[in-house]
Amino acid sequence: MIPERILIIEDEKILVKGLTRSLEQEGFFVDAAHDGEEGFQKWKSGKHDLIILDLMLPKLDGVSLFREIRKFSDIPVIMLTAKDEEIDKIVGLELGADDYMTKPFNTRELIARMRGILRRARKNIEAESTRTNQQLTRHNITIDYIGRRVLRDNKEINVTPKEFDILQLLSKNPGRVYSRETIFELVWGEPCYDTRTVDVHVKNIREKLKDKNQLILTKWGVGYYISKDEA
Repeated sequence: MIPERILIIEDEKILVKGLTRSLEQEGFFVDAAHDGEEGFQKWKSGKHDLIILDLMLPKLDGVSLFREIRKFSDIPVIMLTAKDEEIDKIVGLELGADDYMTKPFNTRELIARMRGILRRARKNIEAESTRTNQQLTRHNITIDYIGRRVLRDNKEINVTPKEFDILQLLSKNPGRVYSRETIFELVWGEPCYDTRTVDVHVKNIREKLKDKNQLILTKWGVGYYISKDEA
């Protein structure tokens, strides 16, 4: 299993050293920064799974740093606060911090809380992955693979079985261009004898979807595809 990456942003170097040693003994990969600006740069340049963030930091305070990070990411964050930082703690929680600990704290308790937060984060990622495998959404169009339905603005559109099969083929492999012959052979299950059949079905799909952004795109001289990313 790949070690989870923890970013500690804390200006007390002795605390960072001890915490780093404890986390590494637990199998984590640890990166550290000692002020807010360095912390922001390390977060931008690395792929971390959780941040331990002190609120009282030089150069850029913890709350301001947290606001900047939240503009771009939902990475789990545990705040470290002193007893007289109650207001900052409340602000941090309102901004979306996952937990907080007041100094001095028990390292074992911190690690236990970290594991719980990381476990929930993994479940959320897995749930999102499962949802993605069950459907694809582009613009205002949703293709529901389980229910074999197509929706525009959450309203079901009546498509034929073959039209749905074409949508499913293209949408489950976004970015891949399929020739008309390949689409026919995969959807109809027999050698292609007329590529115009595919063209007619794609034309009908486009008309039914009324999709100005064109869900199904044409690669002239090659075939049809759905883009990898939503435009």
